[in-house]
Amino acid sequence: MNAQPTINSEHDDFSVKIDKAAKNYGEVVAVKQVSLPIRRGEFLTLLGPSGCGKTTLLNMIAGFEAPTAGTISINGRDVTNVPPHLRDIGMVFQNYALFPHMSVFDNVAFGLRMRKVEKQKIARDVEAALDMVKLSGMGDRRVKQLSGGQQQRVALARAIVFEPSVLLLDEPLSALDKNLRTQMQFELKELHQKIGLTTVFVTHDQGEALSMSDRIVVMSKGEIQQISPPLELYSRPVNSFVASFIGEINQLPVARVKRNGAATAFAFKDGQVLDAGADGRVFPDAETEVSIFVRPESITIADTDGPANNVVGGTVVSHIYQGTHTVTRVETAAFGQLDMRVGGGQIIDQKPAGSAINIHISLENAVILKAGASSKI
Repeated sequence: MNAQPTINSEHDDFSVKIDKAAKNYGEVVAVKQVSLPIRRGEFLTLLGPSGCGKTTLLNMIAGFEAPTAGTISINGRDVTNVPPHLRDIGMVFQNYALFPHMSVFDNVAFGLRMRKVEKQKIARDVEAALDMVKLSGMGDRRVKQLSGGQQQRVALARAIVFEPSVLLLDEPLSALDKNLRTQMQFELKELHQKIGLTTVFVTHDQGEALSMSDRIVVMSKGEIQQISPPLELYSRPVNSFVASFIGEINQLPVARVKRNGAATAFAFKDGQVLDAGADGRVFPDAETEVSIFVRPESITIADTDGPANNVVGGTVVSHIYQGTHTVTRVETAAFGQLDMRVGGGQIIDQKPAGSAINIHISLENAVILKAGASSKI
């Protein structure tokens, strides 16, 4: 799979086109020749750990950072050397960057006044923007009188009031508590669906990205690792970094592929064998070394009446109760520590820490990668 899509300049279905953009700070390479077309009206998330280059890339789209190399276009216009206020973008910062001495109305109206918009139109547009973010009737309030969630909504209203071509969001939910953060995820997604504005969202939170995005761009060390819709990214990561970074996952030791007719199995150095059966997937040639990644939900307590294959013995190390489910860590001789996700909390009393346990490992949704390779088989 080619992680860097080819840009076709003949198409006009893209609001933003990033073509071989790079950013260096002296000898430090923050972004390495990234090419990324962003579709008109989509919600695209730049996701990755701190220092991966996602915020630098966003700032290059915004015009706050100049690329060392490459070009950036918005709606077919090369804006590589155009200042931020002439790029037709709306921006919401991590700290909101509101004017504390101004009212809500004046904060939202600020950009329109800078554009010399007629006074009556400003009043109509500000009220419409506040209504869109569920702050109707609150224009006279001071920013310091608002909660964190309300300040977030003011920042959003200010960013969309002049109907920009692109909305850029730089970790806008990171300062909110968990419940409010979840609520704002719904509101952001609903707002996007309502106005259809091309949105580029930066986050390091995988759950946030999976729940909100049309496509997710996973970055590491200044490079794009994978661009996919959320479900595909979760179920079919293209390399070990993406597999490990997206959601919770267990990485098993390196195994060798074994074939028996149409059936495939994986043999580990200690003699343990996991059977994949003949499920139609394309696996590599026999004796190829592979890395296997298994999600916690694919590991269950072995049923005494169930199949005997892929059953591994171990000892319960600990439980983390999460309300709807429990994450149980099991120490195994064959694979080291494995995390399993079990519904409810009954397992805590049934199998307290120190208990012997037999677990079943399903390979049905496992990610199988050539050992040491960067792309999926």
